[in-house]
Amino acid sequence: MIPEENIQTLIPQKPPFVMIDKLLHSGETITQTSFLITEENIFVEIGEFSEAGLMENIAQTAAARAGYIARLENKPVSAGYIVAVKNLEIMGLPKINDELITEIKIENRVFEVILISGRICCKDKLVATCEMKIFVGAVK
Repeated sequence: MIPEENIQTLIPQKPPFVMIDKLLHSGETITQTSFLITEENIFVEIGEFSEAGLMENIAQTAAARAGYIARLENKPVSAGYIVAVKNLEIMGLPKINDELITEIKIENRVFEVILISGRICCKDKLVATCEMKIFVGAVK
């Protein structure tokens, strides 16, 4: 179980651009986060969380994994950059007050570029999936 701590200590993003609330699990290849969508969120449009918000949520789940590993190794949290998004599928847009459970899986790593697969569920339904290539110095 991940100890409760401020998620902002694990990711380089700062409000209002934080799209995850809690790190639920981080194992060798799988990481999970949760996120409650609020009315004030910058990615909420007409009561729904946008496609861009869903992609950022997946990317920040990967960032939380990197930050968690960095903290375990007493290293600073590094910034990451999305290099490519592939096979993005949006099955539905979550609404205000919905909670997202996001899972990323590390598929491959070559030096500082990792390939992840991401999936977001809301109310036990799959709402988005994609693959991302992310450039990060601290991800293992």
